Amino acid sequence: MTHSRQEITRLLESRGLAPRRAFGQNFVADPNTVRRIVRLADISSNDKVIEIGAGLGSLTLAIAETGARVIAIEIDNGVVEVLREVVKHLPNVEVVHGDALTLDWAELTGSTSGWHVVANLPYNVATPLVADILDDVPWVNRLFVMVQREVADRFVAQAGDDAYGAVSVKIGYWATARIVGDVPATVFVPKPRVTSALVDIHRRDKPAIEGVNPTDLFALVRSGFAQRRKMLRRALAGIVQSSTFERAGINPESRAEDLDVQDWGRLCAAHTN
Repeated sequence: MTHSRQEITRLLESRGLAPRRAFGQNFVADPNTVRRIVRLADISSNDKVIEIGAGLGSLTLAIAETGARVIAIEIDNGVVEVLREVVKHLPNVEVVHGDALTLDWAELTGSTSGWHVVANLPYNVATPLVADILDDVPWVNRLFVMVQREVADRFVAQAGDDAYGAVSVKIGYWATARIVGDVPATVFVPKPRVTSALVDIHRRDKPAIEGVNPTDLFALVRSGFAQRRKMLRRALAGIVQSSTFERAGINPESRAEDLDVQDWGRLCAAHTN
């Protein structure tokens, strides 16, 4: 069982609550959508799932139906109490009141391998959350996230694409990512002004580039994209020497968006070794 539009309205009104823009709250109000997410995420009874921004539990209920173990994280003081009521009869669901950006993920998961993240992520936290999990939580093997379409485009962009940026390189370093579907604004309460998309992110067995320090790599990438319209010899002036471009086989008149993950890796290796 999952929430209908009428049920979401009733749950909010019964507690005197309203969606909060500060938390980017748009609650999924379509049972078919949450079941589609669970099906595409390929969740089964053997899985361990962290749901970020569980809200009123629409997606939580659909995940729980599979028999998977679920840790549902919710930041909102009022909404989390409703969520606890909604799932109190489900022994496989644990509710955690907190901010996923500041939680101790090792304590939350016991640092055990094989975790999945499934989430409807608000625009303002989607990029830092995905980046932090890939950087710092290696025991999360897969992220299946619903995000604003323009964020999804950045997550999966390749060199030369308009949406390609620093986060595209980071995701490409740690994982593979693809958009597996769109979600219309009409399935949410309240209705957002944008279309959402479903992104399936699988962590690689090993990073796409070996022999570089990821901290050094991502610092270099951020510097390059900070002035993305400039040629790299200008954007990285004072950071990368002209001879470094030559050793790496990178044209210094390229722009940051022209370099794929392997190119950035060679440039970083030449810069730091």
